[in-house]
Amino acid sequence: MNVLNPTKPYYEEVEVLLEELLEEEGLDLVVYNDEVNTFDHVINVLMKVCEHAREQAEQCTLIIHYKGKCAVKKGSFEELKPMCEAILDAGIQANIV
Repeated sequence: MNVLNPTKPYYEEVEVLLEELLEEEGLDLVVYNDEVNTFDHVINVLMKVCEHAREQAEQCTLIIHYKGKCAVKKGSFEELKPMCEAILDAGIQANIV
Protein backbone atom coordinates (compact mmCIF):
# COMPACT_ATOMS: atom_id res chain seq x y z
CA MET A 1 0.00 0.00 0.00
CA ASN A 2 1.01 3.54 -0.61
CA VAL A 3 1.97 5.19 2.66
CA LEU A 4 0.89 8.59 1.39
CA ASN A 5 -2.46 7.33 0.13
CA PRO A 6 -3.54 3.97 1.61
CA THR A 7 -6.28 3.47 -0.98
CA LYS A 8 -3.85 3.37 -3.93
CA PRO A 9 -1.26 0.64 -4.44
CA TYR A 10 2.40 1.62 -4.36
CA TYR A 11 4.60 0.69 -7.31
CA GLU A 12 8.35 0.99 -7.24
CA GLU A 13 10.40 1.23 -10.41
CA VAL A 14 13.38 -1.11 -10.41
CA GLU A 15 16.04 -1.35 -13.10
CA VAL A 16 17.01 -4.92 -13.88
CA LEU A 17 19.48 -6.00 -16.52
CA LEU A 18 18.20 -8.47 -19.10
CA GLU A 19 21.13 -10.75 -18.32
CA GLU A 20 20.04 -10.92 -14.67
CA LEU A 21 16.51 -11.90 -15.67
CA LEU A 22 17.79 -14.59 -18.02
CA GLU A 23 20.08 -16.00 -15.34
CA GLU A 24 17.19 -16.15 -12.85
CA GLU A 25 14.90 -17.88 -15.32
CA GLY A 26 17.59 -20.09 -16.77
CA LEU A 27 18.38 -20.65 -20.40
CA ASP A 28 17.48 -23.63 -22.56
CA LEU A 29 19.81 -25.78 -24.64
CA VAL A 30 17.68 -26.55 -27.69
CA VAL A 31 18.47 -29.35 -30.15
CA TYR A 32 16.94 -29.25 -33.64
CA ASN A 33 15.78 -31.97 -36.00
CA ASP A 34 17.62 -32.75 -39.21
CA GLU A 35 17.53 -35.38 -41.91
CA VAL A 36 21.14 -36.48 -41.38
CA ASN A 37 21.64 -37.83 -37.86
CA THR A 38 20.24 -41.17 -36.71
CA PHE A 39 18.16 -41.64 -33.58
CA ASP A 40 20.95 -43.68 -32.02
CA HIS A 41 23.54 -40.97 -32.66
CA VAL A 42 21.37 -38.24 -31.09
CA ILE A 43 20.50 -40.49 -28.12
CA ASN A 44 24.16 -41.33 -27.50
CA VAL A 45 25.23 -37.68 -27.73
CA LEU A 46 22.53 -36.58 -25.28
CA MET A 47 23.53 -39.32 -22.86
CA LYS A 48 27.21 -38.38 -23.06
CA VAL A 49 27.00 -34.58 -23.20
CA CYS A 50 23.91 -33.83 -21.11
CA GLU A 51 24.27 -36.88 -18.85
CA HIS A 52 20.72 -37.99 -19.65
CA ALA A 53 19.50 -41.45 -18.74
CA ARG A 54 18.77 -43.54 -21.83
CA GLU A 55 14.99 -43.11 -21.40
CA GLN A 56 15.29 -39.34 -21.12
CA ALA A 57 17.56 -39.16 -24.19
CA GLU A 58 15.10 -41.33 -26.14
CA GLN A 59 12.15 -39.12 -25.15
CA CYS A 60 14.04 -35.95 -26.13
CA THR A 61 15.00 -37.52 -29.47
CA LEU A 62 11.37 -38.40 -30.23
CA ILE A 63 10.29 -34.84 -29.38
CA ILE A 64 13.06 -33.47 -31.62
CA HIS A 65 11.90 -35.75 -34.45
CA TYR A 66 8.17 -35.00 -34.20
CA LYS A 67 8.20 -31.37 -33.00
CA GLY A 68 11.34 -30.21 -34.80
CA LYS A 69 13.20 -29.22 -31.63
CA CYS A 70 13.45 -29.92 -27.92
CA ALA A 71 14.91 -28.10 -24.91
CA VAL A 72 17.21 -30.84 -23.64
CA LYS A 73 18.82 -28.98 -20.73
CA LYS A 74 18.18 -25.87 -18.62
CA GLY A 75 20.90 -23.83 -16.94
CA SER A 76 23.13 -20.79 -17.06
CA PHE A 77 24.99 -19.76 -20.19
CA GLU A 78 28.28 -20.84 -18.62
CA GLU A 79 26.89 -24.34 -17.93
CA LEU A 80 25.25 -24.77 -21.32
CA LYS A 81 27.95 -23.35 -23.62
CA PRO A 82 30.35 -26.35 -23.46
CA MET A 83 27.40 -28.74 -23.87
CA CYS A 84 26.15 -26.83 -26.90
CA GLU A 85 29.63 -26.85 -28.45
CA ALA A 86 29.96 -30.61 -27.88
CA ILE A 87 26.58 -31.24 -29.52
CA LEU A 88 27.54 -29.03 -32.48
CA ASP A 89 30.88 -30.87 -32.76
CA ALA A 90 28.89 -34.12 -33.01
CA GLY A 91 27.14 -32.73 -36.10
CA ILE A 92 23.82 -31.97 -34.42
CA GLN A 93 22.25 -28.52 -34.61
CA ALA A 94 21.80 -26.84 -31.23
CA ASN A 95 21.45 -23.39 -29.75
CA ILE A 96 21.16 -21.71 -26.35
CA VAL A 97 17.98 -19.64 -25.98
